[in-house]
Amino acid sequence: GLSPSDRCNVRRQRMEEELHVDLKHTALTAEQIGHADEKNCEQMFGAVPVPVGYAGPLAVAFSSGEKAELHLPLATTEGALVASVNRGCKAITLAGGARTAHVHHGISRSLAFRIPKDVPGKAPGTETKSGVQSFIGFLESKKEQWKLIGEQTSTHLTILSHTIDHHESHVFLTIYADTDEAMGMNMVTIATQAIGQWSIGAYAGNAEFVTVAGNVDSDKKPSLRTKEHGRGYEVMAEAAIPASIVREHLKAQPKAMIAAAETKILAGSYIAGALGKNMHAANVIAALYLATGQDAAHVVEGSLADTTVKKAKDGLRISVRLPAILVGVRGGGTALPAQQQCLQMLLGQQTGKEPTNLHPCAYIAESIGAAVLAGELSLLAAQASHTLAQAHKQLGR
Repeated sequence: GLSPSDRCNVRRQRMEEELHVDLKHTALTAEQIGHADEKNCEQMFGAVPVPVGYAGPLAVAFSSGEKAELHLPLATTEGALVASVNRGCKAITLAGGARTAHVHHGISRSLAFRIPKDVPGKAPGTETKSGVQSFIGFLESKKEQWKLIGEQTSTHLTILSHTIDHHESHVFLTIYADTDEAMGMNMVTIATQAIGQWSIGAYAGNAEFVTVAGNVDSDKKPSLRTKEHGRGYEVMAEAAIPASIVREHLKAQPKAMIAAAETKILAGSYIAGALGKNMHAANVIAALYLATGQDAAHVVEGSLADTTVKKAKDGLRISVRLPAILVGVRGGGTALPAQQQCLQMLLGQQTGKEPTNLHPCAYIAESIGAAVLAGELSLLAAQASHTLAQAHKQLGR
């Protein structure tokens, strides 16, 4: 059979002939393609290269107690972004580094069930209401059984917790799972499919299994539930920046930065009804997700981040909370040749270096939190000093 690169070439050439378009710049070598056409993209005819730039080093004290200097691969087409994050990295490192922490909630998936509507001869609503409560009671009483069913679908999946919600005739079972070194959406979807099918078969009453993805998990969508309760990795990062570093390296005044944060992040976000009260967290998350082979659509959940800036004894203190960082070091796009190299760079897997004590996914999540902090700090300084437009004029072109 044809090799992956040959398949892409044949497909692209046929498209060019039939569609009368020029696609030569999407061509890739066999080494660049890897197994993407088999595992990542159907009907693949090439790739669209995204420039990747370097920012760092960024000194970080991780929740494990380890200290490291991060080297950030940022994939972006936005001029000035890498330069800005790099400036933030320098300021934070000179100030003694960022401190990070995380809570692992696990990846979530919501099964949706429906209890049939009212039946003739019964008072309206009574049958559905009693049926809903009966089914919820069944799910709670049989949680050890359906948990086992789900965990039997993969040796890498452990169910950590669950919630049950209902609305009218609909019942939602949301499970949160540890999926080892994978981001885990495929794994948890397979597990919930098995749980749904078992539940309908084991329940003595009348209930329908509607879908394996009922939206209570809010996958790839912003929601208050994710904002408040977290999903995947909830990450916190903070740093104290002395006034001298603010003035010398960020070219701003602490007082002006605090005022800009109050106006933009608090007042402006309030007026807009913004779920994420931050400067541009999605920019940095997107750049790192793309470079390291994460699911780029999860950037929308990363955008739920909140940034806080307060006056310190000397200078200011800045912190970020990211309720949903969804990352893996295996599976998905992480196996693609270039993305794997960028992932290893972010993990700091240089020859001879001891592996981190943190779970590698937690390490990546906390690293992203620190990188977002650097981006927030630098952009805030640019806006407070009225140099943002100038920077984009010079670098953004």
